[in-house]
Amino acid sequence: MCDAIIFDLDGVLVDSDAVITRRWKRWAEERGIPFEEVEAVQTGRPAIEVIEEVAPHLDPEAEIDRLGDEMAADTEGVEAFDGAKALLDRLPEDRWAIATSGRHRTATARMTHVGLPEPEVFVTADDVEQGKPAPEPYQQAATGLGIDPGRCVVLEDAPAGVASARRAGASVLGVSTSTSPNALAAATAVIPHVEALDVRAEEAGLRVDWQHEEQA
Repeated sequence: MCDAIIFDLDGVLVDSDAVITRRWKRWAEERGIPFEEVEAVQTGRPAIEVIEEVAPHLDPEAEIDRLGDEMAADTEGVEAFDGAKALLDRLPEDRWAIATSGRHRTATARMTHVGLPEPEVFVTADDVEQGKPAPEPYQQAATGLGIDPGRCVVLEDAPAGVASARRAGASVLGVSTSTSPNALAAATAVIPHVEALDVRAEEAGLRVDWQHEEQA
């Protein structure tokens, strides 16, 4: 039982792995940085922090502006995961939020492209000083909903996001669409995709059931 659900976006509600990989590969190639270095740290983290880590010699603000424009404009291959829209449509508007490491323009472009509703509480990289794995994104989302983080369930596909949610005090379901179940072991449980969720509104709050993903 919980009072609200907070979703990560990419890898949970929206399958954008192809465009993310494509754009990061092109960015790394143009700047002479091995893509493997980017790939090792970019999942679930704000892009500006990734740039600061792998390319400290570059101007992160200039780089993120250009990369953000390219990410927002490129929607080729972006799709909603099966069951994502149906799940959001079932939830009361004041009982769910999104907290993403993406920038607002990129996140809204992807949601519009796949036809997902925009939540009343929508936390992006533009809204926080410290992104995942810091707790601020999920703390801010819970505050926006007016609900204690401890009464929230978070859905996350990245270890950095799981750490962020746990540090905020929320329960976490890992979603193994882009990361192995073992990499999400810090979550309360791991599911294969959002379609494995069964959420029902009851007098005491939201009842969340799921099909468990066995860890290898």
